[in-house]
Amino acid sequence: MKKWFGIVSACLLLVILGACSTAGESTEGEGKIKVTTTTGQIGDIAKNIGEDHVKVDSLMGPGIDPHLYKASQGDINKLSNADIIFYNGLHLEGKMGDIFAKMKDENPTYPVAEAIPEDMLLVDQANSSAVDPHVWFDIDLWKYAVEEVRDGLIELDPDNKADYEKNTEAYLEELTTLQTESQERINEIPEESRVLVTAHDAFQYFGQAYGMEVKGLQGLSTDSEYGLRDVQDLVNVLADRNIKAVFIESSISERSINAVVEGSKEKGHEVVIGGELFSDAMGEEGTPEGTYVGMYEHNIETITESLK
Repeated sequence: MKKWFGIVSACLLLVILGACSTAGESTEGEGKIKVTTTTGQIGDIAKNIGEDHVKVDSLMGPGIDPHLYKASQGDINKLSNADIIFYNGLHLEGKMGDIFAKMKDENPTYPVAEAIPEDMLLVDQANSSAVDPHVWFDIDLWKYAVEEVRDGLIELDPDNKADYEKNTEAYLEELTTLQTESQERINEIPEESRVLVTAHDAFQYFGQAYGMEVKGLQGLSTDSEYGLRDVQDLVNVLADRNIKAVFIESSISERSINAVVEGSKEKGHEVVIGGELFSDAMGEEGTPEGTYVGMYEHNIETITESLK
């Protein structure tokens, strides 16, 4: 009887502990502002500015292409349940435009890149009516996005204004240091070798910021097609300029760049893959590349070591 009583007591204890554990999990983030962002880059801003006041959920993780992304029902639920939403805008999340238009009536919704003055934005070289949305590669421009997130959080939660302002100032200082160190590294590349060739045209702001010529096989959006003529034109540039390295991107298939490498070999010009760059998405959470600063440093290091 005592043995039976002991077994029942042990089972009851396990049930109680399990219930406590479940309760603990369900209250995680309780009392915090629920922030939903589209890209990891924007999520990183929110985490740095909001710190303990926010719980951030980014819809698009590592390796995700925002140009082609289609929101799931789970994403719609996250957006609907958010206290505040931050997305890039400038048609980066092209297939989600209608969703954000509807969300504005339900929750505070901010297209952070659209806080950048229009005269500082680049237009699509192939379509003058389209704006290049890849603004996070120019740190001076990305600072406008940082300030937009700050202002959004302050408007929603004015009681913690001082914290948001203090955190923003610290984060902006970190970005300024990153910018200075990045320019120093790029300066190690001989001027004639400062040509960045990638799968799609995501690095024009980067090129403008650091004095590099940038060429992408596809246009601003990965939704655009490329053909044999595009590959051949790029192969000719590589051979004529004696460019030795091209780069793949973490969120895009290697197929397009591999076609350029093979085309160069056929022309008698050897080209290698200089490494993988983070373009539209960051790295895995918990790794250095899973932060904006870490992603940026990775790209700078990869480009510099391959071209200098």
